[in-house]
Amino acid sequence: MITLGVLVSGGGTNLQAILDAIAAGRLDAKVAVVVSNVASAGGLARARAAGVPALTIDHRAFPDRAAFDAAVVAALREHGVDVVVLAGFMRVVTATLLDAFPMRVVNIHPALLPAFPGIHGPRQALAYGVKVAGCTVHFVDAGTDTGPVIAQAAVPVRDDDDEGRLAARILEQEHALLPRVLQWMSEGRVRVVPPDAPGDRARVTVEEDRGT
Repeated sequence: MITLGVLVSGGGTNLQAILDAIAAGRLDAKVAVVVSNVASAGGLARARAAGVPALTIDHRAFPDRAAFDAAVVAALREHGVDVVVLAGFMRVVTATLLDAFPMRVVNIHPALLPAFPGIHGPRQALAYGVKVAGCTVHFVDAGTDTGPVIAQAAVPVRDDDDEGRLAARILEQEHALLPRVLQWMSEGRVRVVPPDAPGDRARVTVEEDRGT
């Protein structure tokens, strides 16, 4: 079992997918705390409804990003968190958080990275005219959506898609992919392979299911 700390800024549907997977026995994990920088975030209400501690840490109360991240780290450590999940967390995290949980900060992104980093993956996919979009679960590093990819799910782009329709279908895949990856982590199947040479990037391997 892994102990999760989930960071949210909005409605928290990916958090709900995690909570539902745990309740259904598909994810051997515990959500120890949910933290948001937005007091009105729907994810906090979802956490409270599930009996999970829900904290607001307002980034505006801190002089810089690092100071805010230090407060977040303190809250995560207080609740015994092993793995940090960014589930719609609309803040760029700093080395303060990443160094506290090295290769244990996971993000879900609505594009097939390295294509379309940033906050408008579905919009960019439509603008570029791609035929396949999707989502990516990856470890977070110091770049913007540049960390090692753990897993991806593809979503065909339809001729009549607009940003909202495509984003909704991608979100459905996010809800399936993120708990699945966290279960792999709980089973110890996810391994980070260090770079072979200077300038190379770390990569991730996932062991086959030991039960098959």
